[in-house]
Amino acid sequence: MPKLSIIIPTRDRPQLLPRAVQSALSQTMTDLEVIVVDDASTQPVDLPADPRLRIIRLSTPRGGAGARNVGTEAAQGRWISYLDDDDCLLPEMAVVSLEAIAKATLPPPVGVISGIDVVDDSGKTLETRLPPPSRPRGCHFALEVLEPGKSYNTKQTLVVERDVILQIGGWDETFRSRVHTELFLRLNPVCSILGLPIVTYQLYEHPGARVSRNTKLRQESFQRLIDKHQAIFRAHPQMFANFVYDHALMSYRMGQKSQALSSVIWAIQIDPLRTMKKTIKQLVQRF
Repeated sequence: MPKLSIIIPTRDRPQLLPRAVQSALSQTMTDLEVIVVDDASTQPVDLPADPRLRIIRLSTPRGGAGARNVGTEAAQGRWISYLDDDDCLLPEMAVVSLEAIAKATLPPPVGVISGIDVVDDSGKTLETRLPPPSRPRGCHFALEVLEPGKSYNTKQTLVVERDVILQIGGWDETFRSRVHTELFLRLNPVCSILGLPIVTYQLYEHPGARVSRNTKLRQESFQRLIDKHQAIFRAHPQMFANFVYDHALMSYRMGQKSQALSSVIWAIQIDPLRTMKKTIKQLVQRF
């Protein structure tokens, strides 16, 4: 039985998938398995054989959350991690993550996240994101006040016990976007999250299609997320307003100006003083 299962959901990315798979198989820790879940790609996934690699092909697509659930259910490792098919793991990711969990003093169970380098097609680092140091069991990840210089956009690096993911019901398949944010809002109340100031993951900025760039899905999932976790959001008004405001900024950058305006107004209603200060600062910087 492998110690760690790395699950890679994929659909119609034959030019990117092999790099992601190779990065998982090239971990310095060899006691692992890699599970590629082919979410009904037009052409079935074709990868070089490896005794640690399994491919599960779905006949009908279930989306990223559904493919992750299939991989989670099939995993044989005690610990699991997830890798997007257009990204890469650095070689020490598995080792440093599991070693950190073994030494953790947070209330169990404990999951770990680490840093991300956002890189371009040439491998140049565009941005480095480091996670918050810790969120003990009982917190609400991404709605707790964030330490300076840290980022909540590091959730892709999660390493956690498979049973914990199964106990919270897995990934919510009604979401196509915001799937990591939604999972962590259910995970952190029952599982401590330890953040490591170490980069273990490369997120590739490329011109190909990404769910995060789909404007319709972003808006639908944003509203669905708040509707589902309304009580938790309202219990954290400052971060709730920040969350809505950040959505407004992204909507504006993606050309959705009316949605951006309505989100700014909503953020002002939630936390008037802080949101007005942020809005004025944005206007000063722009003009």
